[in-house]
Amino acid sequence: MKQWWKESVVYQIYPRSFADSNGDGIGDLNGITEHLDYLQDLGVDVIWLSPVYQSPNDDNGYDISDYQAIMSDFGTMEDYDRMLSEAHKRGIKIVMDLVVNHTSDEHQWFVESKKSKDNQYRDYYIWKEGKNGKEPNNWGGCFGGSAWEYDKETDMYFLHCFSKKQPDLNWENPQVRKEVFDMMSWWCEKGIDGFRMDVISMISKDPAFPDGEVRNGLYGDNGPFVCNGPHVHEYLREMNQEVLSKYDIMTVGEAAGVTIEEAKKYAGETTGELNMVFQFEHVELGDHRIGKWSAKEVPLKDLREAMNRWQINLEGKAWNSLFWDNHDQPRAVSRFGDDSPMYREVSAKMLATCLHMMKGTPYIYQGEELGMTNAYFSKLEDYRDIESINAYHEYTENGLAGKEEMMNCLKEISRDNARTPMQWNTKENAGFTTGTPWIKVNKNYLEINAEAEMAEKDSVYNYYKKLIRLRKENEIMVHGRFNPLLEEDDHIYAYERLWEGEKIVVACNFTKEVQACDLFRGLEDGKELISNYKEHKTGVLQPYEAIAVLCKA
Repeated sequence: MKQWWKESVVYQIYPRSFADSNGDGIGDLNGITEHLDYLQDLGVDVIWLSPVYQSPNDDNGYDISDYQAIMSDFGTMEDYDRMLSEAHKRGIKIVMDLVVNHTSDEHQWFVESKKSKDNQYRDYYIWKEGKNGKEPNNWGGCFGGSAWEYDKETDMYFLHCFSKKQPDLNWENPQVRKEVFDMMSWWCEKGIDGFRMDVISMISKDPAFPDGEVRNGLYGDNGPFVCNGPHVHEYLREMNQEVLSKYDIMTVGEAAGVTIEEAKKYAGETTGELNMVFQFEHVELGDHRIGKWSAKEVPLKDLREAMNRWQINLEGKAWNSLFWDNHDQPRAVSRFGDDSPMYREVSAKMLATCLHMMKGTPYIYQGEELGMTNAYFSKLEDYRDIESINAYHEYTENGLAGKEEMMNCLKEISRDNARTPMQWNTKENAGFTTGTPWIKVNKNYLEINAEAEMAEKDSVYNYYKKLIRLRKENEIMVHGRFNPLLEEDDHIYAYERLWEGEKIVVACNFTKEVQACDLFRGLEDGKELISNYKEHKTGVLQPYEAIAVLCKA
């Protein structure tokens, strides 16, 4: 079935780091409005806007204290309305980040909930009695420490799967669901074009709240008891019925711990829940003894197996979302490509080809279209991310990792790698701000910036621009069936797309060595859609070479 969100390319903006219009060092809504022409030139259809709601900013805006107000750092509601209007004038839709697994502890609901056990808002959150003078269970929080926080006034604990300033909402309470749905409808009436739903797979918890398997000798893993819980699909069907089905909008759920079978329920063509989900199998392949904090390289075979499995098993049943990175992941070219000066551009283009030729809706994270790289900060004080800072202290202070090891892990994996300011030009602070940026600018902005890349015909930017245009010109890129090729090859990721008597053959060399490849023999009459090399060598792929050829099936 053809739908606009299947045919779209989405661009994620992390507002704090995109563009600062007033010189306070923090990106803002007016900064986004000023750069809408850039996004129109790139050709994207949708902006996914990370949270801009009122927030104390404990977790960079993912701790919301008022869902219907704008954080002063970002501007005003009038600024928001102007941005929305200007985006729509350019044919660009706006998808808001919906964060409703938890609120800020400064949200009025939680302020009231804490006051007493019989407060009308008490049951808006998850409160439990302690056990034997300790927490209700052994769950650890995603940002370190216990997932429970003791409240002295009422002698009970509240659950926070993330920061202790992010108490989890109690979705079992129908009044909570009504409040959330009313708020969503308010935004839809304002004219937004959809929601990206933060950790939406976590809104239903196991009612038994059992202990989890202990990780690293510290806390129990709560994942099996908070992800894909017993009522999550029931709640999302209700959300769809009450809100989503009433508007022509796009929905994508961040679904930690999701399986393919669960994804078919969340995003099935006929299940009445969401349009698609984000799954994280391919970006969690490097996890090891201290969880995500690993500088380990991911073998191509493992990466391909994970991505192909989702392509094949969702075919005709549910829709894929395609991404290499986002605000929670390190930079794609640093993680999956090669960010050395020799290979950065060609490997960034290879990764783009590999992803955008697959079946699903592609997501570009700001700066990815320039080939922006990890920051590789060498000092802990340069980091701003609560998860990174907490992990460093928790693992080093408990003897689970050395300081040098953890700093190396942060350089490779920290979320702050994605959050350094957008690199617009060669002016001070990469043109992001005239003030002092809230987080350091990557030192390589003199070589990597939008102004230079827009002017250079063979830049990473113009390569992304061509991929986006090809998607609009070739229905096969959107609707073609995915078929894997060379599944045993350790170095080349290859596949084909099949649609109405045609096929696209795609091959991507994930190494800096020349690799033998005969896939294109006999396809000389085909049309080369895109490649990151001007000249090819028969029977081989050059370092990080990518080719996509359209021909008869």
